[in-house]
Amino acid sequence: MLFNLTFKSAPELPKFLSKALLVKFVIDEKGLGENIKSIEEQLTLTFNPLQKNEFVKGEESEIRFANTESRPDLVILKKIKIDKKLSADFFRDYLAGVVKGMKSSGFKYFHIVLPDYDKFKEYFDSEEYFVQTFIEGVYLGNYTFDKYKSDKKDAAALTVKLHSKNRTMVRSVIEKTNHLMQSVLFSRDLVNEPANELTPLELAERTKTELSDAGVKVVVWRKKDLVKNNMHAILAVGRASSEEPCLIKLHYKPKGKANKKIALVGKGVTYDSGGLSIKPSDSMFDMKIDMTGAATVIGIVKAAAEAKLPVEILGFVPAVENSIAGNAYKPGDIILTYSGKTIEVLNTDAEGRIIMADALKLASEVEPDEIFDFATLTGACVVALGMYTAGVFTKSEDISGKLYLSGLKTFERVWALPMWDEYNKELKTNIADVKNLGSRWGGAITAAKFLENFVDEKITWTHIDIAGPSCKNDLTSYTKDFHTAFGIRLMYDYLSKT
Repeated sequence: MLFNLTFKSAPELPKFLSKALLVKFVIDEKGLGENIKSIEEQLTLTFNPLQKNEFVKGEESEIRFANTESRPDLVILKKIKIDKKLSADFFRDYLAGVVKGMKSSGFKYFHIVLPDYDKFKEYFDSEEYFVQTFIEGVYLGNYTFDKYKSDKKDAAALTVKLHSKNRTMVRSVIEKTNHLMQSVLFSRDLVNEPANELTPLELAERTKTELSDAGVKVVVWRKKDLVKNNMHAILAVGRASSEEPCLIKLHYKPKGKANKKIALVGKGVTYDSGGLSIKPSDSMFDMKIDMTGAATVIGIVKAAAEAKLPVEILGFVPAVENSIAGNAYKPGDIILTYSGKTIEVLNTDAEGRIIMADALKLASEVEPDEIFDFATLTGACVVALGMYTAGVFTKSEDISGKLYLSGLKTFERVWALPMWDEYNKELKTNIADVKNLGSRWGGAITAAKFLENFVDEKITWTHIDIAGPSCKNDLTSYTKDFHTAFGIRLMYDYLSKT
């Protein structure tokens, strides 16, 4: 982290200390020129004629005032034009960028003057969530992964003061958002860990340590337990690695009556070489993130438990390395899965769906109301939707619609792709129940149809392919530098409405 953050609710009119930065948002509307005078009086600063003209009438959307004794060391005035181009991610993205720019600045206080919510109602479903985006932006901009740098400096303390007339509400949102973002950051750390450090068993150990404190029951099935419980698909993929495979089982149960029982499955391939269907060398570098689905599930359960959501959640995380050795599973092999169904292996680099077959059957056996799985499953989904959007695969239009709306709200956006049964013929084989790879076309869809074979048809199931947005990308200031752990804020919003 760049800073050790402390958030506080503060009065509407700030009182300043030294080594402080202040951000105030100014709405670009009729009468802006007249409002400049009140801004000058409130913050004891003075626009020169050129600054005023550029800020009021020109294209300049940001102006900075630095270094006087009567106000913060730096004041940033950010002009906002309220139009169809404005999104619910604006404040999150902008503040993340400001925090990233504060590195080595020496600031100890960060003042944020919250603008009038009534001006932004059409972009947010509540004032509480409006405020939440400001806090999320600071957390996301503060994220860095530098634990392996020998010359890194200790994080400096930074007090973030949110100035509002509704201090009680802001204080409540701070507490709730702190829990959510700690879950996001924990999972993001998991995703960015190198594979030589985060092995399957290390993933299990860190999960147990972190989630047990939140009241989540964590059980780890090691190799002997996988053998005992006929988890042949997980064992097949993991057997070539010197790192032992495992299955991490999570259970959060609220104290009161649960509104629903939800099962989550997350693909946990802590490193993917492709196996005997080996990847090209330039495609291997980032394969430490092939466990992002696992990190997402772990983060969702942690966030729900910390918030005490009235939803029972059971998580299933198959964790393996897909490596190469003389005993590696091979193209042409037939694998007997936990469900009793058999898989013909066409390609060992389509391994995530194989380990998820065992986990999805296990999830079906707890008889949940809904199953969601998360996986960096296919490059085909990235080809279809790009780096910014996750693919949703479900036969429930209700769930896909709700996820779409939660995605717009959280800016973890999703798009539904078809699940028509005609795609099943792509996976037919003469010598097993199903093969693990379809034809060249529609690969994200056929991967989802493969998984469908291992889910009880009576249970509402949704597959979310996060291969694109789980990777660092240039969509926002907070996704540029490190891998993202996409989906936690998305599902937290969905579950909060369940």
